[in-house]
This record gives sequence, structure tokens and C-alpha cells, in this order.
Amino acid sequence: MSALSHAPFRIAIGRHQQPNPLVCDPTITRVATAEDEADLLEFARGCSTAQLERVVRGWRRGSRRDEAEADRERRERRVLSVFPDDDGMYAVRGVLPPEVGALLQRAVEAACDVLHREDRASAASGAPVRTSDQRRADALALIVERAMAAGFGEDRASRDAAAADAGDSPVSGTRAARYQVVLHVEPTTLSEGVEPGRSELEDGTRVSAATSRRVACDAAVVRVTHEADGSILDVGRRTRAIPPALRRALDVRDRGCRFPGCGSRFADAHHVRHWADGGETSLSNTLLVCVHHHALIHEGGWGVRWDGEGRPVFVDPRGGEHYDARPAAPHLPDHPVRALVVEHAQRGIAPGWRTAGARWKREADIPDGVYFRALEAAG
Repeated sequence: MSALSHAPFRIAIGRHQQPNPLVCDPTITRVATAEDEADLLEFARGCSTAQLERVVRGWRRGSRRDEAEADRERRERRVLSVFPDDDGMYAVRGVLPPEVGALLQRAVEAACDVLHREDRASAASGAPVRTSDQRRADALALIVERAMAAGFGEDRASRDAAAADAGDSPVSGTRAARYQVVLHVEPTTLSEGVEPGRSELEDGTRVSAATSRRVACDAAVVRVTHEADGSILDVGRRTRAIPPALRRALDVRDRGCRFPGCGSRFADAHHVRHWADGGETSLSNTLLVCVHHHALIHEGGWGVRWDGEGRPVFVDPRGGEHYDARPAAPHLPDHPVRALVVEHAQRGIAPGWRTAGARWKREADIPDGVYFRALEAAG
């Protein structure tokens, strides 16, 4: 597997003229407000239902904070189940985040293209041809088979060598770029602390600013400049956020996800300081994290920084630090109990028999407002 295969996304960045405010019918109620309802109705009268639906899906709703909260709620709803039904078939049901669903869709399309060519060849001999629904089901089976053949835990060098010996190639051959997921993003969307602009998939589905930043960490980037009327002025060269040489260096140094206790070999390259905010694309500003922990950093409110010894420190939303190292033992005075009693007296603290009593099942159950006020009072 080449380093390029770690990033199946391509980001199209450019200035984009926001469409006139959208919506209509039941569709219009999903985004309309008292301030823009009249404009939205006017827009709806001049477009088709399909155009209206596409614009509504990509419409930005609320501020960056509103989008982040809605994105967290959507990610909590992600689910996938595969189970046998009464007829001995397997039912597949799920709800996926937009970037994952679009990636699955592109993979199925790539496999369907291969199966369609096979069907055309077999039709000449009188063999039955699959329906489009049957072809998609078989395409999913092909994707799973090839994923299992590639493996999920082998050493990268061994896997690449085995593929080379077998003459293996991607399922979509030289046309793999056809099946990449394209995310159209305005520069302001990728910049931290700025209200997001356009950020949508090819079908117009809105992708949150946090998810856009995560995808852009390790993707191919094409810069597109638009005129004020929306026409394309210039299309730049396709570049990679993480060059192949840097990816190889990250594989050698990190050997998988750097989140404490994880180590998954299937990992994205993450910019500690995002390149959209001026961060360097260098070994000192990047590290490997798996998809799950990468989403925690961008969509889950976590942070990451380097300590003084070159180790990543992951910071949870409450400020707790997580890292792969045993913390140094605290320095204790000669008479620690006596010093503690004196410190308590100086702070006006009088511990009693109830002080150490647990009143919550887990610390995480304590509401943030109570938790932080208690910390402030104790400090």
C-alpha cells in the first residue's frame, strides 16, 4: 500500500459566491428563518426541486459553534449493523457521517465499474446479467474481499512486497481518481476562529468546518479561484497536504496512531498546528492518529501538543492530559502531613469525615458548570 492510499480525499479550495438564500415547500422549512424567509421563497420559485434540495443540503446553519454542536450530535448517531434475517440473508443497516458515507459510495462505484465490465463480457456468452441493485451488493462483497486480502495488521513493507509479487493493482486501475471524494471548501472554513463559508461534497451535502479541517490534514489539495459571478478563473496544480516522503518518515517514527494505548497502523497524518493556520508541513508539526482519535481532536474538542521531550500530549475537553509516559513523582516536604494541615489552614479548608465521600458514580457525570466552579473554589 503506497503512502498516497492513506488519503482518499481531495480538497478543492477557492473563493465561492454563496448562492442566494435557499429553500421551498417542506424543504424550505429546514433552513428558513424570519430574516431570510422571503429571499428563500423567491429563490425557490426560480429553480427545480432537485436544485433546491442540493442548495438546502449545503446551506450553512448557524455559527461555527452551532455547527460544531450539531456535528457532535450527528457523530453520536453513527451506527452500523450487519445481522442475519429469517431467510438466511444478511441485512446491513446504518447511518454514517457524511464524509464516511461519501467514501463508501465512491468505493462501491469503483467496484461496480469493474463488475459492469465483467457483465458486458459475460453477456456475449448468454450468461445472465446482474441488475444494478445486485451489482451494488456484489460490489460491497468485492470491497470486503480485497480489504481482507490486504489485511489490517501486517507490516506495511511486507504487504507492499506481497502485492508487488502478485502484480496487484487498485480495483479501479488507472482511473482511481474518478472515485475520490471531492470536498469543496472556502479558505475561511479551514481557518480556526473564523466563521465558516462553503464546505460541501459533490452532491451538495454540507460538511462541518471541523470535519473539513480534519479531512484537509491529509489530503490532495487543488486551489480553485472563482470570479464574483461564480465562474472559474484559475485552477492550480494538485498538491498533497502530506508529501509521500514525509508520510514515510511518519510511518518510521510513529509506527501507528500516537494516541496513548492505541497504536493502530491505519492512521491519518495530523498537523499539530493546522496548515490553514500557518502550521508547517514538517515532521516536527505532524503525527499519526487513527480516524477515531483524529475525529476526537477536530470534532470532539480534544487538543494535542508536544512536551519538552518530543512526545505528544493529548488534552481532553476538561483540560486533562493524556500521554505515553509515567508521570514524575511529586516532591514532598520533610513532614508532608504537617505541611498539608498548615496549607489547609492557610486556605481556610477544614476537611471532615465526608470530604472523601464519593457522591457521583463517575466524575464525568458531574455537570461542567459544577465541576469547574468546584475546581476554582478548591484552587
